Amino acid sequence: MRRTALYFAFIVSVLGVGLAIGSITRPDGWYAALAKPSFNPPNWIFAPVWTLLYVMIAVAGARSFERSDGMQLWLSQMVLNFAWTPVFFGLHRPGAALVIVLATLAAVVAFIVTRWKADRFSALLFIPYAAWVAFASVLNASIVVLN
Repeated sequence: MRRTALYFAFIVSVLGVGLAIGSITRPDGWYAALAKPSFNPPNWIFAPVWTLLYVMIAVAGARSFERSDGMQLWLSQMVLNFAWTPVFFGLHRPGAALVIVLATLAAVVAFIVTRWKADRFSALLFIPYAAWVAFASVLNASIVVLN
């Protein structure tokens, strides 16, 4: 029962904070006016992708909760992840957001590498996340270059 409560707490927390940040800093007219690359996905795709990723991230976090190396990296990537949206959409600072998303990618990859032997399932949960953050990094960099 304690383990189930831990998973539930992580999922609710990660989804809740992600939803709160997303609702406070929605894309606005500034974002709509930016030049974007041809591979920019439609806005509607981000909510379902992030919902699924946040559940996977939360499960990996719950699994890493009592392991200091995994939890430190998990917390680092989570802080960076949650910082990106307010910097990009709220402050309108795509250059600063690029630095954050690249740091997030580094933390995500470090989590995968660190957890690979100790908890392969958690590491595997982070692989789609790493792919999405890598794509987001290219997208963010393209927006910086185009604008």
